[in-house]
Amino acid sequence: MRSNQDPALLRAFAAEIKARRAASELSQEGLAFASSVTRTFVAKLELAQTSPSLTTIFRLADGLKIGPDEMIQSTMRRYRKELRASK
Repeated sequence: MRSNQDPALLRAFAAEIKARRAASELSQEGLAFASSVTRTFVAKLELAQTSPSLTTIFRLADGLKIGPDEMIQSTMRRYRKELRASK
């Protein structure tokens, strides 16, 4: 099966999750618990190895005590930087 995931977008989301988690002084395990996902999944997200579902984005935002819209907007800013850097 062919993957249609955007590596730059995965990297942008990974960086956003990691930065927000660090700013909140949460471990991967702490974020996972607060978001009702597994620590392994948080690690894979932070390594840009997988992409989250819409439900997971909402759960992660809740675990980070931010709105999902803020998460998406911040990720979009990082994504644009990733795209510029790759040119």
